[in-house]
Amino acid sequence: MKTPSNINEVANLPIDYMGFIFYEKSKRNITEIVQTQNHKIQRVGVFVNEKIEVIKEKIIHHQLDVVQLHGDETPEFCKEVKALYVEVIKVFSVDDEFDFKITTKYTRNCDFFLFDTKGKERGGNGITFNWEILQKYDGLRPFILSGGIGPQSIESIKILNHDKLFALDLNSKFEDQPALKNIEKLKTFINDLRH
Repeated sequence: MKTPSNINEVANLPIDYMGFIFYEKSKRNITEIVQTQNHKIQRVGVFVNEKIEVIKEKIIHHQLDVVQLHGDETPEFCKEVKALYVEVIKVFSVDDEFDFKITTKYTRNCDFFLFDTKGKERGGNGITFNWEILQKYDGLRPFILSGGIGPQSIESIKILNHDKLFALDLNSKFEDQPALKNIEKLKTFINDLRH
């Protein structure tokens, strides 16, 4: 999310979280977040191997509720972020060989995990991994599913039976261009998913 008008349009949808990327190498990098009328939406700041001081400054300046760590952050670093009174999401890049036991050491200091497709970029690759391997995940933390989710994913999501699936990360497949979400596509998807 980047432009004020698009942020406000998305904020009017029945969503729970909105992500803002603070990573200079990303096409979706943002410098300032506009205020929205919907104060129920949790603001998620996305960081990649960022210094704790920078994350703290962004939390305060942008009133972030959640920090999503999309780099090579350690469990100890997650603990430092958690001490800043935000929820913590740790991202894991998943492929067919991914070992879900890696997540265990992060359990104590994270609220959620996010499973994204391993790709060239740190996110926004628009590729879906093999969701069948999620059955190997038996951790304690709920997870957010990411990676190439789009309008074509509805039926696969509906039959995905995992008691720790908490939320869906909707990104590149709902964009007209990087950071510009297509509101009608999002509305249709959300409606179809709920019925």
